[in-house]
Amino acid sequence: MSTIDTVELAKRTEALFSLPQHMAMPEEAESIIDLLLTALETGVVRAAVRGDHDEWLPVPWVKRGILAGFRVGRMVDQSVLGDARVSRPFTFFDKHTYPTRALTLDDGIRVVPGGSSIRRGAYVARGVVCMPPMFINVGAYVGAGTMIDSHALIGSCAQVGERVHVSAAAQIGGVLEPVNAAPVVIEDDVVVGGNCGVYEGTVVRARAVLAAGVVLTRGTPVYDLVNERVIRAPAGGVLQIPANAVVVPGARTVSDGWGREQGISLQTPVIVKYRDEKTDLATALEGWLR
Repeated sequence: MSTIDTVELAKRTEALFSLPQHMAMPEEAESIIDLLLTALETGVVRAAVRGDHDEWLPVPWVKRGILAGFRVGRMVDQSVLGDARVSRPFTFFDKHTYPTRALTLDDGIRVVPGGSSIRRGAYVARGVVCMPPMFINVGAYVGAGTMIDSHALIGSCAQVGERVHVSAAAQIGGVLEPVNAAPVVIEDDVVVGGNCGVYEGTVVRARAVLAAGVVLTRGTPVYDLVNERVIRAPAGGVLQIPANAVVVPGARTVSDGWGREQGISLQTPVIVKYRDEKTDLATALEGWLR
């Protein structure tokens, strides 16, 4: 593939997105969207990037380009037609600009049979393992050696690092709109337990462990028992789970009023420790499954 001029691509993408709704798309619209999706799939551009101060920043023009791709697209039949004598076809109807991503054996991605999908415009590195059924959406980035387990979702524009385990039924939320929304980021060597939910405005730093059932959003207070503090997202900022933190589901009692009288507690994540050799031994078993 020829070198992609990202500056020119950004300029052309922004121009496409800014066209009024009543105007017809130009002839080159499909080629612009195709180039953007190719750039995403190859990692030339990303929907979020790490800034100079180790913060994660959205890339609005990329998101605008993805949104423009839906406008450019037309509804087509993307069904997978099997042998009608032995099975029914898988029926899918979507915009022609966003089919499933084409993969070959040379991509080095292990996709176990059973109903998984990777959408066009997602970066999936070599060594990623996809257990059925799972889904990776457009604009997502999944680093090398990561495992996406059964019934897990990597949402649109979510950023997942290397050697991450996204366990069964975990949800890594997508952040396509608004285009300036803070990204969802899972950094390298993180373990995301089963049935976890990590949503808009949350960054999970390297080597953290989220136990099964932990739910994180920008508005979630996280109680750090080790350092005796409450971690919250600053105004307009993101919730950051510290590196090496081990987070479990917890509860805090309603402090006053009728809720206190009724003994009501609210769900809240709790940091019970920071990762050590014992924790590493417990998580090292994943490697045997790859």
